[in-house]
Amino acid sequence: MSKRIMVVEDEEAIARLISYNLQKEGYEVQVSGDGLDALRKIRSEKPDLLILDIMLPGMDGYEICQAVRKEDSSLPVIMLSARDDELDKILGLELGGDDYLTKPFSPRELIARVRALLRRAQTTQAAPDHETFLIDRLAVDFSGREISVNDQIVPLTPKEFELLEYLIRHRGKVVSRDQLLDRVWNYDFAGDTRIVDVHISRLREKIEPDPKNPSYIQTVRGIGYRFKERG
Repeated sequence: MSKRIMVVEDEEAIARLISYNLQKEGYEVQVSGDGLDALRKIRSEKPDLLILDIMLPGMDGYEICQAVRKEDSSLPVIMLSARDDELDKILGLELGGDDYLTKPFSPRELIARVRALLRRAQTTQAAPDHETFLIDRLAVDFSGREISVNDQIVPLTPKEFELLEYLIRHRGKVVSRDQLLDRVWNYDFAGDTRIVDVHISRLREKIEPDPKNPSYIQTVRGIGYRFKERG
């Protein structure tokens, strides 16, 4: 069965371009140009991936992303914007977007990111059943793709979980931002490593006792990050 992708874009020419290229790759595509209509369709149609423009009539992309994340932490979201502004990117990612593209973008780049997110969303990492990592107050169930802090389930987006899993599986080792971008985002082209920093920040807010003084995900200045060893 082909994957269903919801494209929320009010510029007809861009919506047609995205739809054409996605359908050419075998995806089933639904388009909405209005924020409120899009949110209703997302809730009823339950797409496999969401491509979401920020500037929309009725309800903007930030609001839609925030509403979606309150109900579904697993839906992959690619956000689109006509402005190449770092603050826009950070806000979109902090509200739950998994990726961010600035217009104009190449269809090839969009398709590559769609494939990467869908592949990650449907692939359970190679791990024995019920494999769980425990450290202090944090428990991570790799096979169930679920984490808890102090026995309370904490919802993560697909990208947040993949990032945390990669760090844990390489705990004690320093991993660079470029390595994380390559291994977690799976890009086959140059990407913005700022996306890694924003996801790390979101992860810390969810799992660290004190996000401003992290004990699990440690920063290695000028290089990247390291997940704490046991003990």
